[in-house]
Amino acid sequence: MASTASGHRPDSEVPGIAREKPFAWLLLITGVFGWIMSGILVLERLATYADPGHVTSCDINPWVSCGKVFLHWQASLFGFPNPLIGIVAFAVPITTAVAILAGARFRRWYWIGLQSGVTLGFIFIVWLWSQALYDIHILCLYCMGVWAAMIAMMVHTTARNLAHGVIKAPAGVVRFAGSWAWTITALLWIVTAGTIFLAFIDAFLG
Repeated sequence: MASTASGHRPDSEVPGIAREKPFAWLLLITGVFGWIMSGILVLERLATYADPGHVTSCDINPWVSCGKVFLHWQASLFGFPNPLIGIVAFAVPITTAVAILAGARFRRWYWIGLQSGVTLGFIFIVWLWSQALYDIHILCLYCMGVWAAMIAMMVHTTARNLAHGVIKAPAGVVRFAGSWAWTITALLWIVTAGTIFLAFIDAFLG
């Protein structure tokens, strides 16, 4: 195995999804998608500030309404709208992906930092998911888009860092993460959709 001090191994030594360009494209797509979803939420929040009677673009029914979610304290956990965090945070993986596609290589410390940021973001969206389903009991379409992006980003960033030795783990764990990253992502999407269905079963079944 090549040294991992630089935070990456040759593509020939790692699974496909952990190779530089495939991973960079995934990071770019999920980052841009999450950034767009966050941007729409910021615009909608600004519109409600300007006009308290504004009807947001995802005010579909009593159970799916960004506008109603905005009224709860969980939507501004740190004293400002949560989507502002997304605007700033998603810029990091987007920039990282573009740099990789342009030929940049990052040191191990950078990948540890990115992993830490993605992990914290994932924990945050898990908390938001729990609040939406079991406390607020209202869904936001754009928020769910961010959830989906963060799930894929978290799983694949972790698989990438395991494969390149940034995160130390037994060989079996590394192989499993690299081979099953998309399956794990899909299962987490399905589980999330299932919890939404169960939490809002009365709405779905009328």
